[in-house]
Amino acid sequence: MLEAAQQILKTYFGYDEFRQGQKATLEHVFKGENTLCVMPTGGGKSLCYQIPALNFPGTTIVISPLISLMKDQVDSLQQLGIAATYINSSLTPAEMNERLTLVQQGTYKLLYISPERLESGMFLDELKDIEIPLIAVDEAHCISQWGHDFRPSYRYISSILAHISTKPIILALTATATAQVRADIRQSLQIEDEVVTSFERTNLAFSVVKGQDRDAFLLDYLKQNDKESGIIYAATRKTVDQLYQQLQAQNIQAARYHAGLSDQERQEMQTAFLQDEKTVMVATSAFGMGIDKSNVRFVIHYQMPRNMESYYQEAGRAGRDGLDSTCILLYGPADTQIHRFLIDQSWERERIPLELEKLNQMVGFCHTEDCLQSWIVDYFNQEPSGDCGRCSNCTDTRQSVDVTKEAQIVLSCIVRMGQRFGKAAVAKVLTGSKSKSVTQFQFDKLSTYGLLQSEGTKDVTEFIDYLITEELIGIENGQFPTIYVTVKGKEVLTGRQNVSRKEAIQAKTISKSDPLFEELRLLRKSIAEQEKVPPFVIFSDSSLQDMCIKLPKTNSEMLNVKGVGEHKLEKYGLEFIQLIRDFCQRNPERETQVSLHEANSVTTPKPHAKKRNPTGSPSHHETYEKYRSGLSLFEIAKERDITLITVQNHLIRCAEEGLEIDWENELPQEVRPVIAKAVQTAGTDKLKPIKELLPNEITYFMIRGYFFLNSK
Repeated sequence: MLEAAQQILKTYFGYDEFRQGQKATLEHVFKGENTLCVMPTGGGKSLCYQIPALNFPGTTIVISPLISLMKDQVDSLQQLGIAATYINSSLTPAEMNERLTLVQQGTYKLLYISPERLESGMFLDELKDIEIPLIAVDEAHCISQWGHDFRPSYRYISSILAHISTKPIILALTATATAQVRADIRQSLQIEDEVVTSFERTNLAFSVVKGQDRDAFLLDYLKQNDKESGIIYAATRKTVDQLYQQLQAQNIQAARYHAGLSDQERQEMQTAFLQDEKTVMVATSAFGMGIDKSNVRFVIHYQMPRNMESYYQEAGRAGRDGLDSTCILLYGPADTQIHRFLIDQSWERERIPLELEKLNQMVGFCHTEDCLQSWIVDYFNQEPSGDCGRCSNCTDTRQSVDVTKEAQIVLSCIVRMGQRFGKAAVAKVLTGSKSKSVTQFQFDKLSTYGLLQSEGTKDVTEFIDYLITEELIGIENGQFPTIYVTVKGKEVLTGRQNVSRKEAIQAKTISKSDPLFEELRLLRKSIAEQEKVPPFVIFSDSSLQDMCIKLPKTNSEMLNVKGVGEHKLEKYGLEFIQLIRDFCQRNPERETQVSLHEANSVTTPKPHAKKRNPTGSPSHHETYEKYRSGLSLFEIAKERDITLITVQNHLIRCAEEGLEIDWENELPQEVRPVIAKAVQTAGTDKLKPIKELLPNEITYFMIRGYFFLNSK
C-alpha cells in the first residue's frame, strides 16, 4: 500500500517524498493499527489521513473542532480533484440531508464533522449505512483534561465506535502534546501506537523582545514587511480593537478577529485575510486553529500567551509552507499579572494549580538566555539536537551596558516615594517634572528628584518596564497599579547585584523581493478571485518560490515543482508556464542568475544558521571526499541527496581552495578550444550567451571549469 500512497502523494499533492513521520504513520494505518500522530504545525498531518482515505474503500470521517477548518480543508481537497464534504451547523437541515444521502451513496472519500455532531443520536444512526474504514481525530489534544484546550465534546468520540460495526481504524493527530497529554489521548481512544516527530521547526526564527516600546517595534516591523502576511495575537478583545485602530490609522491593511464581533464580521474579516485582501490579522486566541493559510510569514504575540502549548501552536501558524518565517513575542511587564488575574477568575477551580504552573513555564521561556528552539523542544519532553542558530538568543550580538547606577536611582526613588505610586509618577519625579502631582506630595524635595532629567519621560518609563521584566520591580494590582522593589531589586539597591542591559532589538525584513515571485503572486490572486478560494489553495508560496528557481517552461518541468500534482498542472499549469516564459523573454539574464543562485544557495550558509554534516566538516568537503573515492558526480548527488548542480558547485569551490580536481576527465582537452571560441565570441560577462553557442553536452560546470583553469 505504501507504493500506492507514494503515487497518490505525487499525483494529487505534487510531492516526491514524504516528510518526517508521515511514512511511519501511514505504515501503522495501513496495518490497521490505531495510532496517535504528533507533528508540529505545518508538518503535514492532514496527508496522514487524506492519503489512506483515497486508498481505502468507503468514506473516511474527519472530526475537526472548527467550521473554518472544515471549509478550508474541503476547498483545498476539491481543488485537487478529491471528493470531500463537511456537515456542520453552518448548513440548513435540507443541505445536511442532501450531503448525508450522497455520503451514503459513496460519493465522497472524506467527510468532515464537528465533535458536537456526535451528540446527536439521529446522526449516529445515519452512520450505520456508511462504510467507514478510518476515523481521523484532528486537534486530538482537546480530548485531554491535562491539555491546554480541553473540550468536553471530544469525550463523545468514543461513542461513535459503538455505532460502527466495522471497527474503523482510529488516527488521532495533534501538534502540541506533552507526554502526559499523549498518554491521556491514547487511553481515551484505545490507541497503542504513536508517532512523535521532532518539535523543531527549522524554518522558524523565534524571538523574545522585552523591555522595549511594543507599539514602536510593531509599527516598524510591519512597515518593513508590508507585503508579507502575518498574525498579531493579543490577550484581550480590548487590546485587539486598540491595535486594529492603530494599524488602520497607519494605513496598514489589517483585519481583526475576536469572540465579541458578530458572526458575519468575523467571517468577513477571516475571508479578507485568507484571500490576501488584508495582510495582517489582529486577533485573540479565538483565531487560527485549523486555519490552513500556508503563506503566513510572521506571527507576533503582542502579549505573552498563558502557556507554552498555546504559544507553540499559535507561533507555528507561521511558515506552514516550509519557507523561512519569524515568530516574535513582545514581552511586557504586566503580562504575567494579567494572566494570573484571568486564571484566578476561572470557574474551573481544580485547574488553577495546573494553569499557574504552565504560566510559570511560559515566563521562564521569556527570560531564558538559552536557545529558544531548544527550550521549546525540551518542554515537550524531547532531547534538543543542539542550538538552532536562528533565534534571538542564538544570534544576539548586542553589547551589554552596565546600568547598575541608573537602576539604583530608580529603585531608590520608588522606596523614597513609599512604594505607593505607579511607574508614570516615578518617571515624572526622576525627570524633574514640575507637575502638580509631583509638587503636592513634595516629591520635588526628594534626593532622587531630577536625577534622570537628561532622559525623556518615555525613556525612563521604558527603563522602569525593563526593570519590571527583570523582576527587580514588582506590580501591585488594583484600581491604580503601584510598583514596589522586589527582593531581587533590594540586592541591586544594596550593591550586592549588578544590572546590565542590551541595546534595543531592531525590526528586520523577512525576505528580499523577487519581481518574478510578485508576478506569480498576482496571477495566483487573480485566479483565486475568479474561483473564490484563498490564493494559497491555488499554489503555496513554497511552490511559487520553487517556480522562481526552476523556471518551468513545459508540463514535465512544472511537475517537478514542489506542490504541483497532475490535477493542478492540468487546471493551472499553462497560465503559470506562459507567465514564466514571458518573464524570461523580458529578462533573459534571469536563467543564468537562477542557476548560479541555486548552486550558491546551497553552499553559502545563512548567517547564524551554519549547519555541519555529522562528521563536522563543511558540506563541499564531504562532496570532495566522495569524489576522491571514485564516485561519479551523479552518484554523489544521489548518495548525498543533493542536486547535480550543487555537486558541481562544490567541486568548483574545492578547486578554488587548492584541492585537486581531475580536469582531464571533467573538462576533456578536445572541449577546451570549443569553449575558448565561444568565449571569444560572447565575451566573459555572462555564462548564458557562452552556453547558447555550445553543444548541449558542454555544461555550465565545464564552462566554469574552463574559467578556473585560465585564471591560474
